[in-house]
Amino acid sequence: MVPEFSLVTIIPKDHMSIFGRKIDISPGYAYAVYMNGMPSTFDPDLPYNDLPPLPPPIEVETRGVLKAVVAAREQLAALDTACRLIPNPHIITSTIPLREAQASTEIENIVTTNDELFRAAWAVDADPSPATKEALRYREALHRGVAQLGERPVSVKTAEMLGSILQGGPALIRSTPGTFIGDPAKKTRVYTPPEGREVIERHLGAWERFIYSDHDLDPLVLMAVTHYQFEAIHPFYDGNGRTGRLLNVLLLIQANLLQLPVLYLSGYIVSNKSEYYRLLRAVTEESAWEDWVLFMVRGVEQAARDAYELINRLRDLQEQTAAEIRGIGGIQPAAELAEVLLMNPYVRIQDVIDAELAQRQTASNWLAKLVRAGLLVEVKVGRQKIFVNGRALEILT
Repeated sequence: MVPEFSLVTIIPKDHMSIFGRKIDISPGYAYAVYMNGMPSTFDPDLPYNDLPPLPPPIEVETRGVLKAVVAAREQLAALDTACRLIPNPHIITSTIPLREAQASTEIENIVTTNDELFRAAWAVDADPSPATKEALRYREALHRGVAQLGERPVSVKTAEMLGSILQGGPALIRSTPGTFIGDPAKKTRVYTPPEGREVIERHLGAWERFIYSDHDLDPLVLMAVTHYQFEAIHPFYDGNGRTGRLLNVLLLIQANLLQLPVLYLSGYIVSNKSEYYRLLRAVTEESAWEDWVLFMVRGVEQAARDAYELINRLRDLQEQTAAEIRGIGGIQPAAELAEVLLMNPYVRIQDVIDAELAQRQTASNWLAKLVRAGLLVEVKVGRQKIFVNGRALEILT
């Protein structure tokens, strides 16, 4: 049980202890103590420049949280096994991140559909909507972030790189006032993030140092805690939510809890959007860390389960498609062609050629056979033929 305190501020020191736990604090700054769970300096109408430092001054790895961590880790391990059993992981790394991109942009009220996104990703739509283009930038940022993990760990530089891709230009640290979370029309605020470039950079530096400090938190708990802090800092003019959700996936890959970027965590958040924002606010207003961490850890478990089931459905469809191709006759090799059809739900003759399965005329004849057998649907886009794998799209979208 956390005791109640009536103190408002603390004399700054390099190290201090709150509730028996040692906290590292940068010299020269004063921080608020929680009174009945409430940060005494928080006012939604004022910039939250005195954002409490990490780690939280209360226990976040409660018994309930640790039980949720065990369940999430088990599901992540099952997902990892499913990924390893797929002969070509590109089948899922080319498709599941698109679903994550669509959901993460939808959270920010940038709405596109999975169908629109998939059509744009495979160049079926020559002129995708602005929302679809934003979602595609999210996928690009995800893949770029994963690729750079081998060169540098997750950091402020990583966040800036991701934000720049999302915005289609440099992600600048906010230096002008006026940013707030709330209703712009009514000008009502539920949260005003820290203000001023130096203040924001100071918080970002502390955020990065905490990730690599001796905090002894499970990586799933670390992900939840640092996600709140990044969103509370709100460092950029735009794209903070999407950048923060990208960082979640990168942190789990960096911790070896996830091998491929196939966690559809934003889908869980979309389904629980009001709860997501309510719990973010509750951490700020009430220091309700346990509820927030439980929400995020359970989200990882659910997202891992969903991805696991999706992969199994795709694998079953690939095996079924290969068997159907063999039944048609005259197409070899059936298994490899079925794989191409899963990797490219909008498949072209050139895709079969690039897979080194056949020359143009033979590839064209094969795809025509699959259309006659009902496995694909042929559509014309300009002067080009595209063959749509409807069953794969039904699973993926």
